[in-house]
Amino acid sequence: MATIVNTTEEEPMLAVVRSTAQLAWADAGPEVADPEVARLCAEAQQHLLAGRWLDMATLMLASADLLLLSPSAPDKDLECILTVICNLVTKAGSEDEALEIAKLICAKLTHQPPADKPTLRIKVLFSLYNLLPSLSGKAMVYRKALEVAAAAAGKAAADCVVPTFKNIDAFVAYWGIGKPEQRELFLAVTRILKDHKGMTKDYFKFLNKYLATFDGSADDADAIGAAKEEAAAAIVEFVKSSDLYQCDLLDMPAVAQLEKDDKYQPVYELLKIFLTQRLESYLAFQTANSTLLQGYGMFW
Repeated sequence: MATIVNTTEEEPMLAVVRSTAQLAWADAGPEVADPEVARLCAEAQQHLLAGRWLDMATLMLASADLLLLSPSAPDKDLECILTVICNLVTKAGSEDEALEIAKLICAKLTHQPPADKPTLRIKVLFSLYNLLPSLSGKAMVYRKALEVAAAAAGKAAADCVVPTFKNIDAFVAYWGIGKPEQRELFLAVTRILKDHKGMTKDYFKFLNKYLATFDGSADDADAIGAAKEEAAAAIVEFVKSSDLYQCDLLDMPAVAQLEKDDKYQPVYELLKIFLTQRLESYLAFQTANSTLLQGYGMFW
């Protein structure tokens, strides 16, 4: 007995498979292309009827590279296609399946060349964020959007994510993520803000948030060494600032480790001078470390 299935809502998926398949086989000629397009559409139809949404996502994403790299593909059309793919997470039978689909989409969007449509990819990732039911999935997608923005190294991409930074504390509480995930998040934010004009205070704030995730416990022993560059950067930003007069940097284990570091010990010494000593100590330091100060843009 034949089964009648209403596929009206699913037609956009089949249209995406057909259009991407036609693009993928465009240079092969109709004799080769037509059967391949038909095969892929038939496969998509089978996945659709069986509710195999992870397989459908894999199939739909297979040719997404061609669209993302195509200079002739209008952004609105591409966004529409990618949004249809993102909607697969709402059809998944479980949060785990939705998360696996989201991971496939994120991998495709983050592994593109940095300069190729970064703002569009970030916009699609934010759409995916809103569609996901999983809080851990939302946190993962948000970090991927930051990854795209940081890799793009352009103002337009950064402008897509910077307005969300004011909500970071609320996001962290909402997602319920642990210290390692918070650390990764804050570090990603600092990398975007570092060269973003007019965001010096925010850069310093998130450097502090990142450094504060290290409490000096045994759990941090293997990771804290990676924070030396950011610890030094926080010191430099504090010393250079004309309106920051106090900080908690000296109390942070991630900063304290610089005291015995061959490369950054002078930077740590400079922080101690600014926070605990007098002008004559700084003048003596300036005389002995003029090259260091010039290198950090701190020579007055």
